[in-house]
Amino acid sequence: MLLLNLTWYFIVFSFLGWFSDGIRTLFTERKFHNRGFLASPFCPAYGGCTVIMYLALNPLKGNKLVLFATSTVIMSVMFIIIGFVIKKIMGFKPWDFSDNKFNIGSYMTIPYAFLLGITGTILVGLLIPVLDTLLIHIPFKISVTLVLCIFVFLLIDAIFSFITIIRLRRKIRALHEDAALLEKGVSQEKIDEVRENYNKLFTQNVLRKRLASAFPELKKRVYVQEIAEKLEEVKIDNMKEYTTVYTNKEEKPFAFGLCFTKLFYLFMIGSFVGTILETIWALIAEGHFEFRVGMIYGPFIPVYGGGACFLTVVLYKLYKLNDTLIYAISAVVGAGFEYLCSWLQETFLGTVSWDYSNTPFNLNGRTNLMYALIWGFLGLVWVRYLYPFAAKFIEKIPKRAGSILTTFLIIFMIFNSVMSVAAVWRWGQRDDGVKAQSSFELYLDKHFDDEKMKMLFPHMQYTKDDEEIYNSDSVAKSVSTPDNLTTANKYYTMTQK
Repeated sequence: MLLLNLTWYFIVFSFLGWFSDGIRTLFTERKFHNRGFLASPFCPAYGGCTVIMYLALNPLKGNKLVLFATSTVIMSVMFIIIGFVIKKIMGFKPWDFSDNKFNIGSYMTIPYAFLLGITGTILVGLLIPVLDTLLIHIPFKISVTLVLCIFVFLLIDAIFSFITIIRLRRKIRALHEDAALLEKGVSQEKIDEVRENYNKLFTQNVLRKRLASAFPELKKRVYVQEIAEKLEEVKIDNMKEYTTVYTNKEEKPFAFGLCFTKLFYLFMIGSFVGTILETIWALIAEGHFEFRVGMIYGPFIPVYGGGACFLTVVLYKLYKLNDTLIYAISAVVGAGFEYLCSWLQETFLGTVSWDYSNTPFNLNGRTNLMYALIWGFLGLVWVRYLYPFAAKFIEKIPKRAGSILTTFLIIFMIFNSVMSVAAVWRWGQRDDGVKAQSSFELYLDKHFDDEKMKMLFPHMQYTKDDEEIYNSDSVAKSVSTPDNLTTANKYYTMTQK
């Protein structure tokens, strides 16, 4: 049964890898490239990596930090090996990080390794369990038959693909020899013949067309460098957001520069994006859908919005630093901000929304090394790409309409904050058995009862002060009385939030 499942993993993720690569080229190059080594819609490298990842990491999926670290190492090593093998077989590197800092033999770089680690974590923690659920519903005989048929098809495809590559390399070598003759002075007829042969090389044969689509490096070896140059152009263009100066006040767009209005909109955008990220993370880490928000009205998590503003203010003048320094500063700043938010919430509201006490390398349970690394990655992407894009988007808002919209949103967020704090406060009052004393408290009890608050804030808990009192000798000795049993039950109910 395990062998059958592993075979399905190979087939399914070979196809998904082919499909995702095609979608990526559709967005980056405005054209769907039929990626992959085979002529059929499969990329065996993805399927093979998936099988190896599952066998190596499935026992570790209970510890997300260890899973992430191990996934980073294993996937990086596999991609280095795959790149080396393709270089030996096809005569070119499928990817080249020679010009990137902290590259590993030009086949890997540290930021890309972290991205592979995140991918491996999602693969083992979410995608494979979902696939297992689907495979259960396929009858055993049908499953075996499908696997055998697909594998025979893939084997035939692989044989033809290898033959095509061998013949193609011979033709390229012959054409290079013919091209060398042109330097010695030959007839125009010979020149036209060589040119025509080059043009036909990737147009006449169907399988060679397929390989040219899958590996544009066969036609143009500087493909990876071109992508790097395009990213560099985007980065240089983004720098204008940090350096543009307007001498005339009327020429300045809405919310220009690092001002309160722009920071407020960044707070709104970051709070909304944070809700999306937390929802996705719940699916990956806990395997179920969970609507995570930080306010009672709207999909907003203020800690992410505050983090976006905090990173912007701290890093705004540091855009000239290299990527490694920005990554390190972002990791420290992001983790520090997360720690501060946790402390403020516990100090002033008496609650906590996250607790990392049981994770490795945590700091008082308020943050940990894994999230610091994630903050570093987010900060780097934010400074280089996301903030300039968001800033340009905000600055396109008409000035008059922007002023009205800003006023409305500020009033709404102040109201939202006050109501959120009041709802959490009243939630705690109900746990203590305090009855509503005013019409406002009755409104909160009706519209934000315990069930709704647990849905909005599934991980919010009260601090451990009551727990320490409950575990003290005086309470422990008298807990057998009916009154104290009621107190104990009330505390147990409260801490289950």
